[in-house]
Amino acid sequence: MADERPLHYVCTLEEATALVAGHDRFWLSICGCRKRKDECKRSRADLCLQFAPVTAADPAGHREIARDDVTEILREALERRLVPRPFRGQTDRSVTEGICFCCDDCCEYFLNPQERCDQGTFIEATDPKRCGDCLACVPACHFGARLLDGRRLRIVRDLCYGCGVCVQACPSFAIRMVGRLT
Repeated sequence: MADERPLHYVCTLEEATALVAGHDRFWLSICGCRKRKDECKRSRADLCLQFAPVTAADPAGHREIARDDVTEILREALERRLVPRPFRGQTDRSVTEGICFCCDDCCEYFLNPQERCDQGTFIEATDPKRCGDCLACVPACHFGARLLDGRRLRIVRDLCYGCGVCVQACPSFAIRMVGRLT
C-alpha cells in the first residue's frame, strides 16, 4: 500500500536545527512557491534546503552550500518568522529530504486550502496568567490559530500546526510548545 502522507509536514525551528545536525552536506535551490509568485515580501527566494543532491524539491538554482550558509538560513528563518516545513521523499515518504522555510506571503500551503501538510509533533500552550493580550502573536501565526476576539486573544488549537513562531513573537514568554496528544 502506498504511503499517502503529504509531502510536507511542520516542525519547530529547534526540530529543523536537529534535522540539519544529522547531515554533513547541503544543497539549496529556489523555492517553487517563491519562483511562481516572482517575489516574496518576507524573504529571499533561495530557501529550499536539501539533504541530498537530488530531492523532491524544484531544482531551480540548485547549488551545494556550506554549514555556515545553513546556519544563516536558520537565523533568517528565526528573524523573519518563517515556518520550517520539512519535505519527504517523492517516492519514499519515510525519508526527510530537506526543509522549506515558508511564509504566508507566497507559500502555496498558506494560500491554497487544497494543499496538504501534516501538523507537527508539538502544539502551543499559552499561560493565561502570563499573557497580557498584547496580540503580538496574532500576525505571527500563519495558520490562523491565534485570533483577535474583540480586544482579547482567542486561540483555536485545532488550527495550530506546531511551528513555534508564536513563541518567538511573545514578549511576555507566555507561550511554550508541548507534545501534541494523538
